[in-house]
Amino acid sequence: MLKTLTLLAASFASAFALNSVEININDKDLELGASIDMSQMNDTVEPDTVFLGLKYLHADYSNGDISSSENMDDYFEVSFLIKRDFNSNLEIGLGMKLNATKNFVSIPLGGEARYLLDTQLPMYIGGSFYYAPSVLSMSDAESFLEYRVHFDIEVIENALITMGYRSIDTNYEKPVARDINYNHSFYVGFKFEF
Repeated sequence: MLKTLTLLAASFASAFALNSVEININDKDLELGASIDMSQMNDTVEPDTVFLGLKYLHADYSNGDISSSENMDDYFEVSFLIKRDFNSNLEIGLGMKLNATKNFVSIPLGGEARYLLDTQLPMYIGGSFYYAPSVLSMSDAESFLEYRVHFDIEVIENALITMGYRSIDTNYEKPVARDINYNHSFYVGFKFEF
C-alpha cells in the first residue's frame, strides 16, 4: 500500500509540477500530503493563490477513540484552497475538502492561516479549522470537525521542518449515533515547496 502511494505521489508531482509535498509522522501515524499551485496549469490564475491538494493519513487506533486496529480505516482527502497575502508576513485562505474513510464522507468548509515570524531563520506559525455539519455529511456521517496548529522552520530554501498537532473528529449517525475522534496527535515532518 505504501509503495503504491509513494508511486502515486511521485507521478502526481512530475505530471503537475507540485507546489508542495509533505510527510508527517509520529511513532504510530503516517500522513502524506501534496498540493498543486493551479497557476502552473492555467495562465489566467494568479501564482500562489489557488491550490488543489491530496492527503492520506494512515493512523493508529491508539491515537483516537476507535477501539481496535480492525475498525481503523485509512483517511483520504481532496482539497481546494484560495489564499491571499494580507501583508508581507500573513497568509489567509478559505477552502473546502472532500474527505472519506470506509463509511464516512463529508465536505467540510474552513480556513487556514500562516504567519512568518521576524527571525533570521524563517519560521512560521499556522493553523487550520474545517467543519462539516450534517447537511454536508454523507454515508454514515453526522458531522466532521478538524483543527490543526503547526510550527515550521525553513532550514534550507523551500525545505521546512514542521511540527504540529492535529485533531480529526468523525461523528456518525448510523448505525448508532456516536462521536468519534479519529485522530488526535502530535507529529513532526518535512515540507518541500516548489
